[in-house]
Amino acid sequence: MAFSLFNKNKKALLERCRDDYATKMRLKYAPYYHAMEAQSGTTVRLNGRDMIMLSSNDYLGFSFHPKVIEAARAAVTVWGTSTTGARPSNGSRTFHLELEEALAAFLGREACHVHSAGYLSVMSSVAGFAQKGDLILADKNLHSCLWDGIRLSHATVERFSHNNPDDLRQVLETADPQVAKMLVIEGVYSMEGHVARLPELVELGHQYDCFTVLDDAHGFGVLGRQGRGTVDHFNLNDKIDLVCGSLSKSLASTGGFVAGTKDTIEYLRTHSKQTIFSAALAPSQAAAARAALELMQTEPQHLEKLWVNTRRYIAMLKSLGLDTWDTATPAVPIVLGSREMAYRFWSALLEKGVFTVMSIAPAVPPGKDLIRTAVSAMHSAEELDRIGEAMAYAVKRM
Repeated sequence: MAFSLFNKNKKALLERCRDDYATKMRLKYAPYYHAMEAQSGTTVRLNGRDMIMLSSNDYLGFSFHPKVIEAARAAVTVWGTSTTGARPSNGSRTFHLELEEALAAFLGREACHVHSAGYLSVMSSVAGFAQKGDLILADKNLHSCLWDGIRLSHATVERFSHNNPDDLRQVLETADPQVAKMLVIEGVYSMEGHVARLPELVELGHQYDCFTVLDDAHGFGVLGRQGRGTVDHFNLNDKIDLVCGSLSKSLASTGGFVAGTKDTIEYLRTHSKQTIFSAALAPSQAAAARAALELMQTEPQHLEKLWVNTRRYIAMLKSLGLDTWDTATPAVPIVLGSREMAYRFWSALLEKGVFTVMSIAPAVPPGKDLIRTAVSAMHSAEELDRIGEAMAYAVKRM
């Protein structure tokens, strides 16, 4: 049969892409996917203008530290640019083992595994262990990577109110005591800046025999002794089964980690598809993370400066009457309450040379549309002054 040039059949998925309203609005207002043309420390260049970066997760400022840069450069010279393979087959290298051993020792864990993306590490911490028939207790405000891990596990999931031990208790009291349970929480919630009520939540998990998984991507490097994280901050290392997180924040690299007992990490390496089938962490990124981890232990001034900047910044926002959602960390939201208000505020900051990120529902709860900002140890006093002026201007534009 001859193909008709006038065939009216359409590919539904192509039509969906062409007609998607959310994509059209993103392209029209352009709040995301901005490609920086240059960067030096906390200064980035966008569309020919130098701006202060106020939404990076480089909490300790190590991404431009000379020792981290030199470590990454040296690793490429020795190992090349990539392992070009997955860890179970041809991708494992001694630098992976060295980083894993260093992270495990720092966190007080028996073993650790590193992945090429934090998303993979955190997802595998759930999907690699929970299975159909198990019960997962999940904080409603978990990151997308944890929800993807939950979905892939095929386990039953029960949500409890954000950071609410009382609600968790009510859910646990109705659960089948014979069912294997997993409690999934975060140490620091990146959108809200909230520190988990870990002592109460973990005690409940322990009482009801839950396997507890903690995503500490935004607590690692920020809380605890030398930045050991939320678990160390509360001295609960013996009550958490798995700690996972990212190498792309305080460790100024890319990739992620999962740390636990030897038994749990070897089980992960046997059963986690995210671990088995993903390419290994690149040499330069492993070396950068290793160097940053060393700096966390030998140069405490960076963590000290981070908290000096954080306290000053939060006080500045409060003096302007801005809602910071009771944050207690360098991850600082500015809640505006509607996408229109958030867009205007974000645009005003951009106009004054401060780059931030707008987060709107459904990425945040309805009525919590916000500007997501983050403080770094690299921000100077002069930059914080300029940020304060930009914030005051944005408030007047609201």
